[in-house]
Amino acid sequence: MKNFFKSDIPSSEITPRKLFESRRRWVQGGFASLAAMAVPSASAKPRDGKNFPIEFELKKSEFSTAEELTTYSDVTRYNNFYEFGTGKDDPFEQAHRLKTEGWTIQVIGEVHRPQKFDIDQLLRLAPLEERIYRLRCVEAWSMVIPWIGFPLSKLLDAVQPTGNARYVEFISLHDPEQMPGQRTAVLDWPYKEGLRLDEAMNPLTLLTLGLYGEMLPNQNGAPVRVVVPWKYGFKSAKSIVTINLTEHKPATSWNLAGPSEYGFYSNVNPHVSHPRWSQRKERRIGDFLKRDTEMFNGYSKWVADLYRDLDLSKNY
Repeated sequence: MKNFFKSDIPSSEITPRKLFESRRRWVQGGFASLAAMAVPSASAKPRDGKNFPIEFELKKSEFSTAEELTTYSDVTRYNNFYEFGTGKDDPFEQAHRLKTEGWTIQVIGEVHRPQKFDIDQLLRLAPLEERIYRLRCVEAWSMVIPWIGFPLSKLLDAVQPTGNARYVEFISLHDPEQMPGQRTAVLDWPYKEGLRLDEAMNPLTLLTLGLYGEMLPNQNGAPVRVVVPWKYGFKSAKSIVTINLTEHKPATSWNLAGPSEYGFYSNVNPHVSHPRWSQRKERRIGDFLKRDTEMFNGYSKWVADLYRDLDLSKNY
């Protein structure tokens, strides 16, 4: 089978907004059922409008931005995913190694119903939505991406958190054979991230299985990740294998690596600079000029109340 992640996408294939919107027509046609289709392998060629193994109709979300989409090419070729290397193109070049067949996520810890979910079970758990979210990275660049998933709260409701649950920890796959970046000591592997339970239950927090009408490409966190759009991108853990609900705040990878640079909360905040650069401006990938960074990445309406009693200059 042709290896998509090693092939070249011609300039004619870079998807502007109009072409993307026209491709959405596929959701209104007939599709193979979930039972008849397997989750595609890493080498399956996407972007033909038939790579989501479930019948569904993508609905517009009240949370979506109307901003112009970042091209498919940039979304899938310019990534931070240190498991595959520290260069922005390393994930595109190396992620073909990742095997996603048979993937499961275990949900453990302070829950009444600990469970293990495969991808088919996740797809059945809640209706899928398309959400056009901004993704803002701590290096002061951003994208606008049409993610596909459902609120993480649906998964957490299924496992029934106990009264002791205060935080949600995400643990990514640790396999240096598949993820050559893990052979280096740039981070303490496996990758770990965490949210407060109320952040995880916020309707903006998306358990994400796809983008641009297809299953997640490997370099974007296949087969399942979270997207937390009001925080810097590293908070949105990729290739998750374990979700652990805890009473105490979990240690997180970037906070361990540089506690003065990467706080536990890591909310997008133009008023709190990274020690080595300002966060007041950002560059949207594809644009030449920078733009002002918005508080909470523009999602204040839905999340500002979460932090009304928190000093965000200290709890960065």
